[in-house]
This record gives sequence, structure tokens and C-alpha cells, in this order.
Amino acid sequence: MITVEEARDRMMNQVRALGKEYTHLVSAGHRYTLEDVVAPCDHPLFDMSAVDGYAFRWAADVTKWYVVGEVAAGHVLTEGLALGECVRIFTGAALPVGADTVVMQEHVQRISETITHSDQRLVQGANVRRRGEQLREGELIFTRGSDLTPEAIGLLATFGMDGVVVSERPNVALLITGDEFQKPGTLIQGRIYSSNDRMLAAALERVDSNWWVRPCNDDHAKLTEAIQDAASSGDLIISTGGASVGDHDLIEPVLRSLGATIHFHGVAQKPGKPMLFATLNGVPFFGLPGNPRAVMVLFYEYVLPFLRAMQGAREPWPRNEQLPIAEALTVKGDRAEFRAVQVRGGCVHFLRDEGSHMLRSLVDADAMAYLPAERRSWQVGDPVEVHYLPR
Repeated sequence: MITVEEARDRMMNQVRALGKEYTHLVSAGHRYTLEDVVAPCDHPLFDMSAVDGYAFRWAADVTKWYVVGEVAAGHVLTEGLALGECVRIFTGAALPVGADTVVMQEHVQRISETITHSDQRLVQGANVRRRGEQLREGELIFTRGSDLTPEAIGLLATFGMDGVVVSERPNVALLITGDEFQKPGTLIQGRIYSSNDRMLAAALERVDSNWWVRPCNDDHAKLTEAIQDAASSGDLIISTGGASVGDHDLIEPVLRSLGATIHFHGVAQKPGKPMLFATLNGVPFFGLPGNPRAVMVLFYEYVLPFLRAMQGAREPWPRNEQLPIAEALTVKGDRAEFRAVQVRGGCVHFLRDEGSHMLRSLVDADAMAYLPAERRSWQVGDPVEVHYLPR
């Protein structure tokens, strides 16, 4: 059995990048840039007003201006302004040639075509968004591997960009093993409702992937066929159940019979000790245990970072930081643990420690605390490593 750190290293050594594709910005959300992105133009594109008001050329000895026109957003004034002249201007409108300052309309007194203002704090250049003040043409917007959040998509759109180079969507096969599961309906005695399939499918929806589910009975021949099919068409395979060493745990025997390379089987962690990671014909395979809590913890801590790395993410691991705990903690055993927590007021609050088949506290959590195997107790205020969940 290996450590969490060893498992992470072995896993990431098997990452193979997906192919590239150029996609429309609307379809690029939460994917990763596979090239550096530079500004094709200045932004803002021109000097513009930041407020509704009046634009004029600043001069300390001028206190009255003559209104010679009006300019709204999307329009321009073809003639420049002379000293002592101004125009009515609206937010986002281009400043006329000769203007360098805007006074807000709330501070303006207008009589016929003449204005004065009462803004004692007004200075030259006030209320103007300058051309290129955010980025200049040729400057770097995003480095390769950046997460294309909605805000990032919006920023690219302000430069007139229509698309971006990202990785292809990963094709992910979900193999749900076991004879005990059934779909919603009248429950058969001895059976339980299947949840791992829909839970993982929901998680993969947020990764912008193509996925499909295949239930598999605990039958060597059928599982062999399912794994072969998945490896022939998938970029990644995730199985749940059958990963331990019991008589009905067939994942490792089937993989070995197919010639797969087992990179590790068993990690000194709680939950998820039986986790397996292999490659079959170059296709990565995560063999997760069947308990739902263990499935989701391992998805967040291993599978999701692996998927992000396949897609070219510069920082595939969960966002993390060291934060103080709100109450003393002692843990038993000799395995590393992932515990559900909430972060409130800059402190870590541990939620109820539930079995690997329970999801309640994980639903309420916004992060996981990582408790390394070499430490077993913490006092109030001691720091722990917190991994934020992708909420």
C-alpha cells in the first residue's frame, strides 16, 4: 500500500494530453487554453466616458462651458472641442477630440446651452476610461493552461474574439459494477438503489466531458467485455465497486488478464483505501470502491485533477490553503484522511465524520481537510491543509 503523495505522483506521470480544437467562446467555458492568448487590440478601444455627464478640455481658469453637441454610446462626434466648449456625453461614449475630462451630471448646473459645475474634487482626466488602460495590443491576456471561467470568456469577448484553442472534450466511460443495484421503483429485497452512476455523471457534466454509463454485473466475462469496449472508445475509464480483494472484486483480475499495467492498488487513506489506478492500451483506468462517499472524495482528490491535467490545466489540483482549526482533533489509525469541513470566519469547522457509504456531511461541506498519516492530533488554532470543493 502506498501513500497519498506516491499515488498522486504515479497517477500524474500517466497523463497524456488530449488533442486540440478551436471552439466558440460560448462552448469554451471551464475548459483550458492550450495556447497563450494575447490582446489583438487595446482595451478599452478608445478614450470613453465612465459616467453620464459633460466632457470638456480641462483648464484651471475655465469655469463655464458652452454645450456644442451630444454623444451617446456607439456614436462619435466628428468635430473636436475648443477650449470652453463641452458636449453632453453618456457612459461608454467616445470622448471627442480635444476633451480629456468628464464631470458627472449630478454636479452640473445647466442654463440653456451653458453649464457650470459644483464638483470641488474634479481633476483633469476624471471619469475617463483611457484607451489601453486594461491591456495594450500584444500584451498577454492568459497563459497556456488558464481556466476559462465565465469572467475569462467575457474578457476575451471584449476584444472581439470569437473563439479560442482548447483541448478536445474527454470521453469518459463509467462502469458501475455489482449485482445489488437497481433503478428507482419498487425495491427488491436485498437490493439498493444505484447512485454512483448519476452522481458521477453529474460531476462529469461540470467538467465539460462526453460520458456514458454501463452497468456491469459481477461476471468476469461481461466485465472483460465492458472494459475492452470502454478502452477502445474512451479517453478515461472510471469504475465503481469491485476494487477490493474479495471473491466478487473482479476489477484487478480482469485488468491483468487484459494485459493492463497496474500502477497502484491500495492507498493508505480514508476513505478509499482499495483505490486502483491502471492503464490499458494507454487508456487511464480509475478503479474506485463502491461506497458513494469514497467515490466522491476520490473523484475530487484524484480523478478531477487528472481530467484537468489531460485538458491542459496549468493548476489541476484543488485550490488549497493552510487554515486554523476551530476545535481540537484527534484521529485514530495510521492512514491519511480526507474530512468534510466548512470554512467560516477563516477557520476550519469539521463536520460529522461519517462512514464511506454516507453523503450527508459531504453535501454540506465546501472543502476537504487533508490530514496526513504522520500526524494524529491537532490543537485549536493549529493549521490544516484545506482543499476547496468545486462548488
